[in-house]
Amino acid sequence: MRIFANICVIFVALCHFGFLVLEMFLWDHPIGRELFSMTEQQSAETAILAANQGLYNGFLAVGLFWGLIAKKRDIVIFLLLCVLVAGIFGAVTASQMILFVQALPGAIALVAVFFAWPRSCGLNSQAHM
Repeated sequence: MRIFANICVIFVALCHFGFLVLEMFLWDHPIGRELFSMTEQQSAETAILAANQGLYNGFLAVGLFWGLIAKKRDIVIFLLLCVLVAGIFGAVTASQMILFVQALPGAIALVAVFFAWPRSCGLNSQAHM
């Protein structure tokens, strides 16, 4: 089960690296315009905002990988909650497709991590020192 949870987290992190590429580098490109159904003028006018959004997606991806490598369950859970909230907000405010592309994979990974990773001792182990 832990391997499945880790694969889910890696998938979410890779998706967010993909979002970074789309939003930072391909937004004002024919690929980005076609994918997001924008005109050249729309993509040009919103490219800076999309790049900023892409940078945040990159931070989420890096954080998820960091949490996996450091074996920090709380970090991974926090970042997956961020992914889930952002996905729900995006679905409500921008496009319902975001619910399936971002929120659903985040939710699946969150549930998998919650049940597969043992709860860390955290402060309890320090209290006995």
